[in-house]
Amino acid sequence: MTSSEIRHRFLDFFAKRGHAVLPSASLVPKNDPSVLFNTAGMQPLVPYLMGRPHPLGNRLVNVQKCVRTQDIEEVGDNTHDTFFEMLGNWSLGDYFKEDAIKWSYEFLTSKEEGLGLDARRLYVTVFEGDENAPRDEESYGIWKSLFEKDSIEGERIYFMGAKSNWWSVGDNGPCGPDTEMFYDLTGKYTEGLTKDEYFDHEDKQELVEIWNDVFMEYEKENGVVIGKLVNKNVDTGSGLERIVMAVQGKNNIFETDLFAQAMDAIKNIAKEKYNEQSARVIADHIRTAALMIADGVTPSNKDQGYILRRLIRRATVRAREMGFFEAKDELNKNDIFLDILNSYFDLYNNGTDYFVARTQPTSAPEAKIIIEISTEVGKFRKTLEQGLREFDKGLDAFTLFTTYGFPIEVTEELALKNGLSVDREMFDEKMKAHQDASRAGAAAKFKGGLADTGEKTMQLHTAHHLLLAALQKVLGSEVHQRGSNITEERLRIDFSFDRKMTDEEKTAVEQQVNEWIQTDHKVCRREMLRAEAEQLGAEMEFGTKYPDVVSVYVIEDEKGNTISKEFCGGPHVEQTAGLGTFNIQKEEAVAAGIRRIKATLS
Repeated sequence: MTSSEIRHRFLDFFAKRGHAVLPSASLVPKNDPSVLFNTAGMQPLVPYLMGRPHPLGNRLVNVQKCVRTQDIEEVGDNTHDTFFEMLGNWSLGDYFKEDAIKWSYEFLTSKEEGLGLDARRLYVTVFEGDENAPRDEESYGIWKSLFEKDSIEGERIYFMGAKSNWWSVGDNGPCGPDTEMFYDLTGKYTEGLTKDEYFDHEDKQELVEIWNDVFMEYEKENGVVIGKLVNKNVDTGSGLERIVMAVQGKNNIFETDLFAQAMDAIKNIAKEKYNEQSARVIADHIRTAALMIADGVTPSNKDQGYILRRLIRRATVRAREMGFFEAKDELNKNDIFLDILNSYFDLYNNGTDYFVARTQPTSAPEAKIIIEISTEVGKFRKTLEQGLREFDKGLDAFTLFTTYGFPIEVTEELALKNGLSVDREMFDEKMKAHQDASRAGAAAKFKGGLADTGEKTMQLHTAHHLLLAALQKVLGSEVHQRGSNITEERLRIDFSFDRKMTDEEKTAVEQQVNEWIQTDHKVCRREMLRAEAEQLGAEMEFGTKYPDVVSVYVIEDEKGNTISKEFCGGPHVEQTAGLGTFNIQKEEAVAAGIRRIKATLS
């Protein structure tokens, strides 16, 4: 089945079961200034999930365009992308767990009406219960009966905590427990797996989540579950890209028909300079950029336009590495992405209206997309070439940005490729002091993955120091930081460790951080010579070049005992109390000997 056939088969399946088919909302949300893009299928439907009657009834189905960029550095692995389509069916106070789970299973496995996937390769998680909601024995029982009916044997249903099986779009609004479906992409694990085996194969991206049924019967306010909604709702989500990967027998989304023509175009241009990971970044970013422009976004230095500009520039850097500019004559150098764009026009004009110009019906949207991207490439080329020359001379990131306009994200990527790292915290501190008000305002509103100096980011920054100290206490003093990224939504740390953390270790780290937060320790900044800081044993990030005079942030208890001591540019909170509750969201492998944790404060 092609992606277009899968998309339409999904809508037809649920239309036959009484669901009204909704068109996708724009990528840019209406009347919701809290986010820059729709990041989930449920976002345009929040008022109806909260109880308002929908004009088309209480059973709905749609394919919603979404953009997420908070994990932009992970684009290029097997499953991460910035634009994706979310297949969703919705019950607004109508059917609940039994029909939702039954139909999910039926669509995934039915050869007649669904996708015909092998049910023996399915694995399922359900909510284990906590103070907010009971253990979901009902969902467990439904899944057990479905597997028994089809003689699917072996352990394949696992109870999981709220980190895995409780879903909400943010700190406010509808939420609830969920059940998630994972598919074995290898075809090797058909007889069942222990829970530890499941964790291991999921960590290796051999088992990939392909569907999620959220039972939205609760409401969250300021990060706390405050009670039940008017209706028991069902919010299901299935990422089209991952579904297509499973159906078409691929182990990554970039080999599916959603990307195949674009990847071939990149290979034809790059030839012997072809690099698979860079090609994936280009294919992803140009697809997202085209669809953003189709929904009215244009490159700029603020809000949605800033994210669009960042995507085009990241793609341009990768394209230069693969010789795209060399492959074009001087008159056509700005059109380096034309063949890739044409591949997407062909793909999406067959079965979707994504490139229909809604705001200007008489305009030619494809021409506008080509012009916008080519113009942005032309503006960036001179900056890129000059910045690369200065980077090779060893200029620091702040000077590259303020003097040469060289994007900090590009500097970070180049540094990583050269075995170096950027002191992003020091960069942010300098930018805070120097950037003009309008640029600062845009950074404060930006929610797509760039670090800023807003209050929430500052809190997560302080929690980041506590997390590293807790990792060293639980796992051993040999643990050291190997990279970080902190946004107003979550913190991320890369650290040296040679195996997957156990559940007990993750719980111990979480508890230790929360204990330090609740005890309310002081956070002090001390400026000193680098040599003095090194003598004190202050933690420093591997590969970072520090100046002769550095700032060291120290967290200590009331007796003066040191909890954390790190080279850092700041900023931080002055006391740990008030940070909230620290939660580890995910722990995974990044490279040999390097692990990654993503965490939040609630």
